[in-house]
Amino acid sequence: MRLRLLRPAVALLLPLAVLASACSTSSAADDRSDGPAGTSALVLRVGDQKGGYESLLRAAGELDHLPYRVTWSTFTSGPPLLEAVNAGAVDIGGVGNTPPVFAAGAGSKITVVGATHGDPAGEAILVPKDSVLRTPADLKGRSIAVAQGSSAHYQLIASLRKAGLRLSDVKVNLLQPADALAAFTSGKVDAWAVWDPYTSQVLQSGKGRILTDGRGVVNGLGFQVAAPAALADSKKAAAVGDFLDRLRRAQDWVFRHPEAWAKVWSKETGLPYEVALAAVKRSNGTRIAVALDPAAVASEQAIADTFAELRLIPRTFRFADFVDTRFNKNLPPSTTPARSYGKGTS
Repeated sequence: MRLRLLRPAVALLLPLAVLASACSTSSAADDRSDGPAGTSALVLRVGDQKGGYESLLRAAGELDHLPYRVTWSTFTSGPPLLEAVNAGAVDIGGVGNTPPVFAAGAGSKITVVGATHGDPAGEAILVPKDSVLRTPADLKGRSIAVAQGSSAHYQLIASLRKAGLRLSDVKVNLLQPADALAAFTSGKVDAWAVWDPYTSQVLQSGKGRILTDGRGVVNGLGFQVAAPAALADSKKAAAVGDFLDRLRRAQDWVFRHPEAWAKVWSKETGLPYEVALAAVKRSNGTRIAVALDPAAVASEQAIADTFAELRLIPRTFRFADFVDTRFNKNLPPSTTPARSYGKGTS
């Protein structure tokens, strides 16, 4: 596998504030709090990302009347958030389907406690609008930008395999989204494996098109991940359960109010409203809370085995050893179809 790094060549189209859970960069904390004041209040420390859980819960009214206090720490992406969970600095946070694999592969102290299933249409391999590439098989010998350890990283591997190609058949450029966007728009890479809202940003700008997406290739799962020490505390574990319930209700609210959420998301991240709404309808608003069942574990195990086989994580491991199913309740199976807004998604 050939790897090379590129420097940004053009001004970014997407505000740097927009940092999605699938990517892998350094962290930056911005602490805030919600809930009852007072030193005796139970505190749940939540790791978040810009335009993430805090914005979602606030917009849906789920931060009203909290029986405990929530302190928020903002991170640029999933991997550094999980580093904070491992260090015991954060009690719970949300990430995509691949960061837990890399964290668990490194032996981190993390426990997956919740799952969501969404439409993976936003997980895409993008090419310039006028590109000669028409199918994934055409990627052979081409340069592709992707963030290491991201959900897009696995989607790229899986899409290539489906087309009869190996990762070594392409030129992989390990770039974070900001640099990848610059490389893509300046023509320094032939394709970009990425996720929403970047997918919607490129499509809305007219700079590119989808060569292939994650439907039928990736599992579309996202996870809430907690610190084992927090789960060992009965009162804090109860707060984790309540927090997960609030997230589930907030996700239901988003599906019913996509325009309202897009306005909030746009304001929080700096995304143009049209891009935010397109991303909501394509993927962000399609998520439904699902059970951490054997199918979800097996799907993640397949991802872990793939990265271990390629020696992109240091060891093989049982993903089930990092899962706590106590909060499953009466949730639907992980294979439940994602919600859909029907035709007309831009």
